[in-house]
Amino acid sequence: MPDITVIAGQVAGIVSLVAFVPYILAILRGETMPNRATWWIWTVVGLMLGASYYSSGANHTIWVPVSYIIGPFITAILSIKYGKGGWTRFDRNCLLGAGVSVVLWWVFSSPLVALLINLFIDLMGALPTICKAYHEPESEDRTAWALFFAGNTANLFAVETWIFAISVYPIYMFLVSGIIATLVFVRRNHKAKVKAR
Repeated sequence: MPDITVIAGQVAGIVSLVAFVPYILAILRGETMPNRATWWIWTVVGLMLGASYYSSGANHTIWVPVSYIIGPFITAILSIKYGKGGWTRFDRNCLLGAGVSVVLWWVFSSPLVALLINLFIDLMGALPTICKAYHEPESEDRTAWALFFAGNTANLFAVETWIFAISVYPIYMFLVSGIIATLVFVRRNHKAKVKAR
């Protein structure tokens, strides 16, 4: 009988990847405008996170990071035509930071160092979308963010060993996707009530 962590990891990866389907469809319909910088940063950092997280010992929880390489890459490509925002100095520094993390990983021979640096960079990349979800919640797809949050919640159950190197990524993704999903739902409902008055 398969271990619950194996099943949870596979379910989390599938749900996280499927979450990109409504998001991509919403982009193509013009209902969602992805922030260009966020999705390119998430693509580059996703590659680094996936590699460093796997090297840190992740096993059953690796499917979510894999989905967060594929989905953001497709979204980043679409953001060229359908997206919003440009490349600020901050955005360029985030990408530079991802490159620096590769060097530090090599210098210190520590995938955990690279993982932590990339989680910080990922958070910096998330900030434009968090701000956009707060100010323009209608510009983000609710179904997609609900699925992202569900996938990251399931991934918590895939953590096979609750040590820092293995648990930090699933906890971080749970928190960030939860913040964005909450903003998309709560702020949209709040704005709708304000307009109805």
